[in-house]
Amino acid sequence: MSLRSSRRRGDGGDDTWPGFVDALSTLLLVMVFLLSIFALAQFFLGAALSGRDAALEQLREQVAELGELLSLERQSSADLRISLGELSASLQTLRTERDDLADDLAGVERALADSRAKLEAAEQAAADRAADLAAMESRRDETIEELGRERDISAKARARVAELEASLIALRQQLSRIEAALEASETRDKEQQATIADLGKRLNVALAAKVEELAGYRSEFFGRLRDVLGQRSDIRIEGDRFIFQSELLFESGNAALGLQGRTQMRQVARTLTEIGKDIPGDINWLLRVDGHTDKVPISTAQFANNWELSSARAISVVQFLISEGVPPQRLAAAGFGEYQPIAPGDSPDALRRNRRIEMRFTQR
Repeated sequence: MSLRSSRRRGDGGDDTWPGFVDALSTLLLVMVFLLSIFALAQFFLGAALSGRDAALEQLREQVAELGELLSLERQSSADLRISLGELSASLQTLRTERDDLADDLAGVERALADSRAKLEAAEQAAADRAADLAAMESRRDETIEELGRERDISAKARARVAELEASLIALRQQLSRIEAALEASETRDKEQQATIADLGKRLNVALAAKVEELAGYRSEFFGRLRDVLGQRSDIRIEGDRFIFQSELLFESGNAALGLQGRTQMRQVARTLTEIGKDIPGDINWLLRVDGHTDKVPISTAQFANNWELSSARAISVVQFLISEGVPPQRLAAAGFGEYQPIAPGDSPDALRRNRRIEMRFTQR
């Protein structure tokens, strides 16, 4: 067209219409290019941002901006159409406007480049949003599963609470019954306590009487025994104990009763048997035989220590009394070794006094 215009100008004809045609063609090309770019942008935006509401909104804003630009271009085109009527009057004005359109075209190209950059940024943002959406969907699935587990746990907890409430009601009912039974039991207990207290008083009185009665028989037993055995330095009474020195009954280191010891124990058995006949059956009396040694150690084939020797001597006396007719249930034997001395020190007299057989007339 420019060649044709130049040719016509060379021919000396009017060049107004060819200039107008050139301007109009350029404008149409610009509009077609802009519309192509706009359509292409819409195609890429629609393909890339389908289903992404937030990103689509941003792209819609960008499309709106492009629409505004297109409106501006359309307005410019309208202005150009209006200006077409004026082109015939002033070619210089048209050329100036053509230059302006060229500048506008450069601006549009720059805007297109900016739009492409924004499109790339939008595509990246859409990809990021897609990744975020996938992560959110994964977290949503996990949350749904967790919610299901929580519901199961809640259902079990409610069932457990129902069971506990039923158990609590049963326990309260049982507690009421127990409280009623306890009140009745406390009433009976008070009555029984009063009865027991009265029985205790009676029992104490009876026991005191029996103890006093037994003390009388013990005094009689010790008195008769003293008369039978005579006044000897190796037989003595100390408190409630009748004491025989071991030399009177046993040889040194031996637990067998000697002849003199059997004679003395025979007198004891006879006296005990006579006194036992007079003691009432409701007095549970007992003669306890205790064996004691001195603290001189002993170690023989028969006795490993003084414990064994003292116990063997007490048992020997008890067995002899049983053979003389004393009931076995009225006798007891105990050995104390050297651990309960009655005379302190290591003198021969102290050692002799500690070697002894004690008899206690007591009550079980």
